[in-house]
Amino acid sequence: MSKRLPLEGIRVVDITVVWAGPYCTQLLAEWGAEVIRVEPRQRIQPSTRNAEQRATREMVERMHAGGQGGLFAYADLDPGERPWNRHAHFNSHARNKLGMTLDIMTEEGLDVLKRLVAKSDVVVENNVPETIDRAGISYEALCEVNPGIVMLRMPAYGLDGPYRNYRSFGNHMEAMTGHHYLRSYPDGDPSMTGSSFTADAAGGIHGAFAIMMALRQRRRTGEGQMIELAQAENFLPYIGEYILQYTVNGVNPEPRGNEMPPHAPCGAFPCEGDDYWVAIDIWTDGQWEALRACIGEGWAMDERFNSQPGRWESRQELNERIAYWTAGQERYALFHRLQAAGVPAGVLQDEPAAYACPHLAERGFFEELTHPEAGTHRYPGLNVRFTETPNHLRRHPVRLGEDNDYVYRELLGFSEEEIERLVELGHIGEEYPPEAYGRR
Repeated sequence: MSKRLPLEGIRVVDITVVWAGPYCTQLLAEWGAEVIRVEPRQRIQPSTRNAEQRATREMVERMHAGGQGGLFAYADLDPGERPWNRHAHFNSHARNKLGMTLDIMTEEGLDVLKRLVAKSDVVVENNVPETIDRAGISYEALCEVNPGIVMLRMPAYGLDGPYRNYRSFGNHMEAMTGHHYLRSYPDGDPSMTGSSFTADAAGGIHGAFAIMMALRQRRRTGEGQMIELAQAENFLPYIGEYILQYTVNGVNPEPRGNEMPPHAPCGAFPCEGDDYWVAIDIWTDGQWEALRACIGEGWAMDERFNSQPGRWESRQELNERIAYWTAGQERYALFHRLQAAGVPAGVLQDEPAAYACPHLAERGFFEELTHPEAGTHRYPGLNVRFTETPNHLRRHPVRLGEDNDYVYRELLGFSEEEIERLVELGHIGEEYPPEAYGRR
């Protein structure tokens, strides 16, 4: 059994923002890569550490009471003195990483970055292409200092084309690919559909996979290369059946909501309690017979429901009747009863239910980390397990500039005079200066 993680010895320069890029480097860090986040102090990166505004505890509590706590998800609902180190959005994907502060948009910042790249294996960025162009961080420029460098670029719409420099968050990519429309409900419109950031998650996973392939190729050829991962294009195969339905049959798929043609019944059905639900998805006649036996009521014997086409045609009435049947039942008892009968079903768990889930608890999925400023909490654990390579979360989410000493002094060998100059220029530090607020 190996105690060494598979990516030990690989150093990654992380110039990422928001979720897709940081999630990619999270996966690399979890399996042993030394990931060094490069973050500016002079400008606050949007939707990354959620430090764009200074909030008071009273403001946070008020926003949470109004159901708008997502942007104010600080540990213990307290922003503290340095809220950028206490936000759940950033801390969820920042474990096992190192961090340095550096403004790469300046001449001296670019010089420091190149010195770091010269000692690294991988560079990951998911910024708007024109931002990286202005910084002078092209693959060609990095190759001059390290011909073996692997560079992953993850713009929303690619490095060329008319949408090249369009700024985008997850919602925009979901809309441009058609996913947001498909998730809409048949009796509503897209404005009624909640946010989904599936493209970000898909981009992070595929980005890490692409890096593994490029490193494998470098081992064989000795050459690095640039990887382009357009996040919107990366997601399109996830809804490939709907695209092919149009290209092959000329059929433009309609909004699906919870429907999965020709599955019926299929959806989320209310249970006893406030906003408690169970999901049921029937595909075969055998599954329907098992569900019908569980229902045990006369209406379920209607001959219209005997066949899959009949159930699909009658799906609205069928869903309404099943919702009436489930409404008075305890969700977990119903879930176990349906599963025991061979009916595909599952409880819709919210976050408290997931943390209390006996299955996840028995598997030890959540792992505890102690953050020096955010406290001790349970974090979602590793998404894969190796039989011969034991692994666990090792380090708390990195604080802003936490590893400046290691990077500047030990790794890059900067003199005290050089470090003092970079401090004076505002590159090195562990806090955002007051003038950073309100700037992008």
